[in-house]
Amino acid sequence: MLKLKYLYITGWCAGICISLPVFSAPPADKARAKDLYLGEAFYQAQQENHFDAISRLDTELWQFHRLDDPKRDPLHYQVDRANFSVGDFELSYRMHQQAGRAIKAVLEGNVDAPIRNEAAWRLARIFMQKGDPGSALAAIDRIKGPVPEKIRDEEQLLRGQIYLVVGRLAEATKIFRELRSQKGYEGYATYNLGIALIQSGQEDAGLAELAKAGQLASADEATVSIRDKANLLLGNHLVSANKPGEAKQYLDRVRLSGPFSNKALLSSGWADAAEDKFDRALVPWSILVKRNSTDKAVQEGLLGAPYAYNKLKLHGRAAQLYAVALQSFGGELTKLSASIQSVRDGKFLKALVRNESKLDRNWVVRLRELPESPETYYLLELMASNDFQESLQNYFDLEELRRKLVAWGDSLDAFGEIVDLRARYYDGALPPVDKRFIALDSQMRLRLEQRQTLHERLQRLLVEPRPDFLQTAEERLLREQLAQLGERYKNDSSPAGESTRQRIQRLQGLLHWDIHTTYHQRLTKAYVHLHELDADVEHLNGVYRSFVRSRQAATQSYKGYDKQLVALRRKVQDARAKVTTLMARQGSVLEALAIHELEERRLRLEDYQVKARFALAESYDRANKSQDGEAK
Repeated sequence: MLKLKYLYITGWCAGICISLPVFSAPPADKARAKDLYLGEAFYQAQQENHFDAISRLDTELWQFHRLDDPKRDPLHYQVDRANFSVGDFELSYRMHQQAGRAIKAVLEGNVDAPIRNEAAWRLARIFMQKGDPGSALAAIDRIKGPVPEKIRDEEQLLRGQIYLVVGRLAEATKIFRELRSQKGYEGYATYNLGIALIQSGQEDAGLAELAKAGQLASADEATVSIRDKANLLLGNHLVSANKPGEAKQYLDRVRLSGPFSNKALLSSGWADAAEDKFDRALVPWSILVKRNSTDKAVQEGLLGAPYAYNKLKLHGRAAQLYAVALQSFGGELTKLSASIQSVRDGKFLKALVRNESKLDRNWVVRLRELPESPETYYLLELMASNDFQESLQNYFDLEELRRKLVAWGDSLDAFGEIVDLRARYYDGALPPVDKRFIALDSQMRLRLEQRQTLHERLQRLLVEPRPDFLQTAEERLLREQLAQLGERYKNDSSPAGESTRQRIQRLQGLLHWDIHTTYHQRLTKAYVHLHELDADVEHLNGVYRSFVRSRQAATQSYKGYDKQLVALRRKVQDARAKVTTLMARQGSVLEALAIHELEERRLRLEDYQVKARFALAESYDRANKSQDGEAK
């Protein structure tokens, strides 16, 4: 049974579910990837085209399990890897329910321990992403025996995080201590070790580990971010513990250009303010207020800077900054109102599905920088929400599915046109060819019957010798001529007639002798000629088979597609209707999340605005009193 590769459109829409993306791994031994279609699936996965990877691998496995002899297929040697990769790709495509079932099948199947352990690790990771640490613990505890080298450290990190969440702090602490020595995991392990120690009641030791995490030297962006986060956490903890002086050294270690810089500048200012060092508090706050005014820390810093000036009795300067804050808050409230209205008008969803997504993976973060796009002003802040992020990713997937379905519909229409063109061409070209073929086929059958008749006669001659059957055409003609001459001189009684009859008899005897004495040679030669004819017959049969195959290929290129095309078009139409419905629902969820977040930001800004107005009035009053006092 030959495997025919074709587009396999099935109920892939039903597996859509919500979670964060995970990146799949390539095959452990690329040299063994002999199956071209499996290699294509891995290639698509490496390009992060996980939907294409899933559809291709599903089709390959679907056909593999329906082969008459699967062991003759190259996929036979890697079928376990292929079955596991289905779940891996589905996990990367956030199809957690489908991926969980596929990986569980690998866990319960007869596979090697490294593959089974990797499947258990991936299943545990799925449960952790879904917020189910109990199931994650049960999955991770199924790992027994050797773990693949490529995931050994990641498995330990995940195990430690699971133990940390479920309260097995002593085991988590042990794992993180051992993992600190692994290159690339120093930051993760040290930070989590500090959290584990603090939760287990060893606060001093935990803070010491966080301090170590805050001093890690690395060029890796993830490690540097962990370093900033550890310093910010330490600084905020010490500020809350009424130790602002100690907090400053940690807050000042946070990069001024990192993702935690705004919060660190804000906390650094409050740490100085807690020690009544308002002149020093103005240094980080003055840097902070010049940054993006949509950031929460910047907005709070706009109130902190004039507060410090008031404490320094510079009420006039404080009043000026409160006025600046009021103006900024008013502008931001206008932006928020425009953003909310834009979201309600549907512009937000249109902005999300712009073609820039194919050119830049981080295009969503840069949407806020586009001019005259009020729906994108606070998008970066919204992206910080996990619920929003998950809904956003699923909306992207639905939009991509919609585009694929539109393209598939166009492809089916184009394929239908090709089939129609072929039908029109062959319907006119095949009848003359068929007519000529029928005539040639009749001749060929006649010749084949003649050959079979000769073969049967030669077979009988082996049992019942008939030398006269093997005489040549010349001998047959000569025999006829001698017989005619014999009849002519049969009644001639003259001496010449007698002499002629004797001569005729001698010639007939000679002819008879020659035919009968060379019978075996003649029979052998007849068999040789018959076998030589077999080669011509086989060539003729080859031509015949070639024509039949070509005729069938021509017919199959345009016949029998109508029902399949109708069925596929119906599937595509049904899927498009389903995707359209899901997109509308997911878009409503996305808009609701966006509006809810924007409304909360607006309430916060309105509260800041009220505080700034009262503070502005108070600052003006104090400034006037101060001037009156100086005048007296």
